[in-house]
Amino acid sequence: MAALATTDPVAPAADEGLVAIRTRGLEKRYEDVVAVRSLDLEVHAGEVFGLLGPNGAGKTTTILMLLGLTEPTAGEARVLGLDPARNPLKVKRHVGYLPDNVGFYGDMTGRQNLRYTARLNGIEPSIAGPRIGTLLERVGLVEAADARVDTYSRGMRQRLGLADALVKDPLVVILDEPTAAIDPVGVGQTLELVRGLADEHGVAVLLSSHLLHQVQQVCDRIAIFVAGDIVAQGTVRELADDQASGAQSQLEVGADGDPDAVAAVLRSVPGVNEVARDPRDPRLFSVTGDVEVRRRVAEALVAAGHIPWQLRSRGMELDEIYQRYFATAASEAAASEAAASGAAASGAAVQGPGATTLEGGQIDDR
Repeated sequence: MAALATTDPVAPAADEGLVAIRTRGLEKRYEDVVAVRSLDLEVHAGEVFGLLGPNGAGKTTTILMLLGLTEPTAGEARVLGLDPARNPLKVKRHVGYLPDNVGFYGDMTGRQNLRYTARLNGIEPSIAGPRIGTLLERVGLVEAADARVDTYSRGMRQRLGLADALVKDPLVVILDEPTAAIDPVGVGQTLELVRGLADEHGVAVLLSSHLLHQVQQVCDRIAIFVAGDIVAQGTVRELADDQASGAQSQLEVGADGDPDAVAAVLRSVPGVNEVARDPRDPRLFSVTGDVEVRRRVAEALVAAGHIPWQLRSRGMELDEIYQRYFATAASEAAASEAAASGAAASGAAVQGPGATTLEGGQIDDR
């Protein structure tokens, strides 16, 4: 896999701070339906950026705009400095793409399909052959490489799709649900490969998924999509801090002394709401309380003669962060809809029978 440096005039020079993907006010509407609303996004070289959200949230539409496969209604996108809507072929020359449902020629082998992709991209056979062999090994398809693709399972096709996205040695990789239908072992290998693209080769990776634990495991930063809007963006730690107001703090606590006596001390600490013993180790406790409880727990244990040997804060997990943002967005949407309905009802009452609303909101009661 090449580094970001390139002699191609359409691609910028390598730079650790290079913004490989940038959008400003990017929107896509289908008549009255807003698929993506006012999207501002930056993905840097050498990072894995996750688009997180349920199916239908706008993730795939965003990807299609970045690839020049659908034109935005408003705003702009740049991929390696290029406008995908005006230069889709130049963008695709440097971008590897794995769609959600990848397709191949079923009567050809996996290796033949990859050779075909290499020819389409103008890669010399002397370069393509060894590269394809390496990619097949990295995605775990060496033994099935020369079998017809119509004999592959969906998970095997997904692995082949990842290899196919990397044949052109891209500067940017866009992956739409890359671990769909892959077995657990394959998922781990795929995520390791994705992480290596960024860390070892400086590739900018945009990963779209609804699988929270996989996003948290591999992504440097994430953006949470809800109904076409990005409601939050940043590292998991940044998003957790943003949601910390009113949140419960969780601690893993272990201390010297009789476990029952330790538990009694923990339950007596102001702000502690719950104390649960670890089923695997009776000396360990899970303590839930307010965000300031950690200091009070430590002081109470020391005062009682139970010296803590474990006092670890458990950060808010991505699923909890996501649910909080999703609930907030849903609440705001419901309030907005209720306000709009109320305004419409009020306007109808003011107009009275027979009134007609003209363009610009003027009322004609002729």
